[in-house]
Amino acid sequence: MHTVVERELELNLVLSPERSVPVPARLSYRTDDPYAVHIVFHVGSSRPVSWTFARELLVEGVFRPCGTGDVRVWPSKGDGRSVILMALSSPDGEALLEASSPAVSAWLEQTLRIVPPGTETAALGIDEALAALLAPTRTDELRAHGSSGDVHDGDA
Repeated sequence: MHTVVERELELNLVLSPERSVPVPARLSYRTDDPYAVHIVFHVGSSRPVSWTFARELLVEGVFRPCGTGDVRVWPSKGDGRSVILMALSSPDGEALLEASSPAVSAWLEQTLRIVPPGTETAALGIDEALAALLAPTRTDELRAHGSSGDVHDGDA
């Protein structure tokens, strides 16, 4: 059974230093995809926009600037409050989003309690799946003991 941790929050789409537009969003973390976080913007609209990127990027971005390329995250102050800025870039365009640092941090803490850093592989169940895949079968055991499992004349 997989666990999902979600949080609805309002981000601000920064249009200029003086102007931003509120954007409803949903943060989502799933234990069946333990390395990633998912953000859906315009929750409830006919054309939501989804982004998926490394949870570690968001965790680190709460404390210091990180990321290169399509997703960059860094802490800042906005109107005297702690915020996290996320710069997202795609072939369709770019966006700078501002989120409440306490809200994002509280949600991240929940995800880290469920799947602590360094235990993501265990959450995927890869070790169990490999063990099951590589486990000897009844046929393998028979071959190991020199028997094909078939009865031939003279074997009886």
